[in-house]
Amino acid sequence: MSIFELAAVAAAMTWAFSAVIAAGPSAELGAIAFNRLRMGIVLVVLAVFVALTGGWRTLETAHIFPLVLSGFIGIFLGDTCLFLTMNRLGPRRSNILFSTNAPISAVLGWLFLGETIVGQKILGIAIVFAGVVLAIVFGKRRSQLSTWEAVKGPMWLGIALGMGAALCQSIGSLIARPVMETGVDPATASTLRVFVSVVCLTALMATGIRAVQPRAKLTLKTASIVGLSGISAMGIGMTLILFALSGGKVGIVATLSAATPAWILPLIWIKTGERPAAFAWLGAGLVILGSSLIFAA
Repeated sequence: MSIFELAAVAAAMTWAFSAVIAAGPSAELGAIAFNRLRMGIVLVVLAVFVALTGGWRTLETAHIFPLVLSGFIGIFLGDTCLFLTMNRLGPRRSNILFSTNAPISAVLGWLFLGETIVGQKILGIAIVFAGVVLAIVFGKRRSQLSTWEAVKGPMWLGIALGMGAALCQSIGSLIARPVMETGVDPATASTLRVFVSVVCLTALMATGIRAVQPRAKLTLKTASIVGLSGISAMGIGMTLILFALSGGKVGIVATLSAATPAWILPLIWIKTGERPAAFAWLGAGLVILGSSLIFAA
């Protein structure tokens, strides 16, 4: 395995680690307050990095609107839906649902960018969704008592939010893709997208609506975990994947980095002391297999 492929594996592991440590603070603070704090910390880190590297010079006026729209849909709506899902269904189910962004992106690329969708991609899409169904419906044993396996509220609503998160992420990426192909610095584009998310989340909380206010008082410990979650996912994880793409084969890198639903299972096992059900492992494996067929087509 090359260093680029190892970087892709490390990125998937980093995203899994971020999801596991984010579950507690997200439930404690609420999805909106948690996401604003997380994105705010990430924004500061990205802004400093871009200022030091001079990445702003690659940004042109024509790039701003699509990146703003991409940030609104992909990060503000997408990440908010993701953490709302996590608070309802736990990190395992939310990550398996979010993995459907791969087949959704393939379909959107076919519909709006004229990309081909051959039989191999169709098979991959079917396998991904089969894996998701197995992991969601049969991925919990009756003997498991962890709160992360408990469903809070209607299951259908959690699934709808998880699929919405994947859809928003795919749409956000679709909008940003033509801009990124012009050579815009990825960190600069991410900074603008995250800035839009922070502004929207702050405006939402400023409405005074009780449901979007913090559920608990912020402590230094919670803030530290939130910061570690954001920096590990959007700082370290994204840096690793960009490095992997700089020298690795796109299909292999994309497949290895899509393995987050599998990596999250042993982390949950370590955290809760409860072995995930067999169908949780099988479902995650099918998601990775289906993603590999989609990316390799």
